[in-house]
Amino acid sequence: MARLTPFRFPPGTCIAQAQPPQRPSVTLHSPGITVMTDLTEVRAATTTPDETLRAARQTMIHQGVRLLFVVREMPCVEGLVTAADLEGERPMLAAQRRGVTYDELVVADVMTPLSEFDAVDYDDLKRCSVAEVIATLKAVGRRHLLVAEKAGPGHGPWIRGVISHTQIERQLGQPIDVLDLASSFSEIRASLAA
Repeated sequence: MARLTPFRFPPGTCIAQAQPPQRPSVTLHSPGITVMTDLTEVRAATTTPDETLRAARQTMIHQGVRLLFVVREMPCVEGLVTAADLEGERPMLAAQRRGVTYDELVVADVMTPLSEFDAVDYDDLKRCSVAEVIATLKAVGRRHLLVAEKAGPGHGPWIRGVISHTQIERQLGQPIDVLDLASSFSEIRASLAA
């Protein structure tokens, strides 16, 4: 049977450095899909409902994300928890309600159930612009949107991607809060057509 020929490394051998794919720069007129994190290409960051808030925060830091999918059994999602959910009023109210300290709180105490989280359709996202995505984020008052792909044979709709306010700012190279954007799809479409 044929085999590979092994060899030994010489001194000064280095590790190959990852080269992120070069993507074209993003503008307000770019397709909306360019600001979506595609969960068929990037593994979703997850936590469990029973994880402590401190552990969830460490997971976010370790994975470089500000949103975790709350999953008891893969691949079914129960809810989401964001960095903002781990701080401020929500944990304080949960601690008072349960009569516990912050360190005793778990993700289930502060997460947003999946049924309460805003989503957009994947096919619609492919037909809109980044400006329309931003207007949608502003309209729903959230820093994240889920992207759902329609039901296929043998399964219901599934979460295809995530859109993050922070990611859009990073890709645009500027904060989006200062942009003078119209607040509805129709206003944006009219301004783009002009």
